[in-house]
Amino acid sequence: MKVRKAVIPAAGLGTRVLPASKSIPKEMLPIVDKPAIQYIVEEAVAAGLTEILIITNRGKVAIEDHFDHSFELEAALSKNPEKAEIYKSVQIPANLANITFIRQKETGGLGHAVLKAKQFIGGEPFAVLYGDDVILGEDPCVGQLCRAYEEYGKGVVGIKEVTPQQIKKYSSMKVSPLKDNLYEITDMIEKPKTDADIFSLFSILGRCVLPAEIFEILENTPKGAGGELQLTDAMKTLSRTKGMVGVDFTGTRYDMGNKFGILKANIDVGLSHPETKEELAAYIKEIAKTL
Repeated sequence: MKVRKAVIPAAGLGTRVLPASKSIPKEMLPIVDKPAIQYIVEEAVAAGLTEILIITNRGKVAIEDHFDHSFELEAALSKNPEKAEIYKSVQIPANLANITFIRQKETGGLGHAVLKAKQFIGGEPFAVLYGDDVILGEDPCVGQLCRAYEEYGKGVVGIKEVTPQQIKKYSSMKVSPLKDNLYEITDMIEKPKTDADIFSLFSILGRCVLPAEIFEILENTPKGAGGELQLTDAMKTLSRTKGMVGVDFTGTRYDMGNKFGILKANIDVGLSHPETKEELAAYIKEIAKTL
C-alpha cells in the first residue's frame, strides 16, 4: 500500500534548549530564514506525503500560525515590488500541504503522541517524522523509507550508526543485512543501560514508516523509559513478531533539540544559502585564524 500520510510529533518541552524554548517552540527556532519544522514538512511533501498531522501542545500556537496565511503581512508585501521574493516566501508554508493539528494535552512520551494520530490515520500505513530532527539531502529521507515499506510491506525505521557513548542515549537495533543500505531488524531496545543490552551501534534517528497495527500495539504497551509510553517499545514488539526494515539513509541529520545541532544546521545551511554563503564563508575563515 502506498504511504500518503505523515505524523510530526512536535509536543516536546524543549528542555535541552532552554531558555530559548520557554516562549518559542523549539520547532520554530530558525535555520537561517526558515523554522526547523518547515524543513521537516517540506521533506514530507517532497516525498509525496501531502496529508500531514502535526501534534503540538499548549503554548505552541506559533506553529499553527506559521502554516496559516498572514493576510495583513501578505497584503503589505504584495504592494511593494521590491518585496516580491519575500512575499512569495511567506506564502509557501500555508500552501505546502493539507496540514491538520491536534494537541497532546499531557506529556506522555513519543508513543503517547503518536497514539493521538489513530483517528487521522485510519487503517493506512503512515510516516513519522520526529519534530527534533531535520534531515537534509537530495533524496528526501522519509521518501527512502516509504520506498522500502512499499517493497517489503513491513514497518521501516531510518537508522544510522552512532558512537558507543551515544547509543545509550538513543536506541539499539538487532540487524542483519538485506541488500545495499537495507537491514532486517528483529529486535531493538530503547536507551540500553549496559553494554550487554546493546545489539549494535545502529540507532533510529528521526524517521519511521509504520503499519496501522502499531496503534493496537501501543494501546497494549506498558510505560517504559522515563515512565512514558515509548514508540520504540511498540516497534520492538513489531520487530519481534513481523520483523522490520532499517534504512541506513542518505542525508545529513541535525538534532534541533540540541544546542550544537542548531549551530551546525545554521552554519551548514548558511554556507549554501545564496544570501549568506559568501559572507559566512569569509567570516568563518577570518575567525578560524584566532582559534
